[in-house]
Amino acid sequence: MYKERAYRSWTGGPDLVAFGVMEGQTDLAVYAETDLSGQARAAVLTYRRDLEDYIKSDPAFYSALEPVTVGDHAPQIVRAMASAAQKAGVGPMAAVAGAFAEFVGRDLCRLSGEVIVENGGDIFIRTAKTRTVGIYAGELSPFTGKLAMEVGPAEDGMGVCTSSGTVSHSLSFGSSDAIVIISKDAALADAAATAAGNVIRSPDDIAKGVDVARSIEGVLGVVAIAKDKMGSWGDIRFV
Repeated sequence: MYKERAYRSWTGGPDLVAFGVMEGQTDLAVYAETDLSGQARAAVLTYRRDLEDYIKSDPAFYSALEPVTVGDHAPQIVRAMASAAQKAGVGPMAAVAGAFAEFVGRDLCRLSGEVIVENGGDIFIRTAKTRTVGIYAGELSPFTGKLAMEVGPAEDGMGVCTSSGTVSHSLSFGSSDAIVIISKDAALADAAATAAGNVIRSPDDIAKGVDVARSIEGVLGVVAIAKDKMGSWGDIRFV
């Protein structure tokens, strides 16, 4: 059953056109200079087909909880997920939402100077100006609605991805309310958020989660939230 994602009201901006794309498990909120819903849907269908066809030929790619090796013949999005998972030390599907956000977003960047693609809390953003991204850590978190970050300008694009052991439907072995990772690679940001979240079982583990994130090559910043505690590192600008 579809569940309304209330935090989506925090995304985008009045200067951009908002539209959505839903296909299977893929549910994107997209913002661009014009309505590119047709092009976005076409991109989603292409990348879903690439991923689904690859999984049919290599089912272990879908179920693996550790990094796996894929060949040069694999589709680009599969190789991106495998590379991100290798750097973060997790299974490749931990990078799927961030990878879809980025691949669809970069396709749309050919048609729009500014693009934001949000996929279940994982964001690809290319912007010529500074924008604000709110942090959602669950309805009961004291940080939800009170904590946000400045992101950009990011003319080459970047990823802002969130994992949660208490809010998200994604697999996590931890109990963090939110792990937010900033990276130039959205697939990597998604995988790193999972890796950091896996080690946080209580607020006392926040420092451990931050250390995991900062040890991953390509991570530029991290925010970790568990109950009423928070830790951060790197290029994070709170507002």
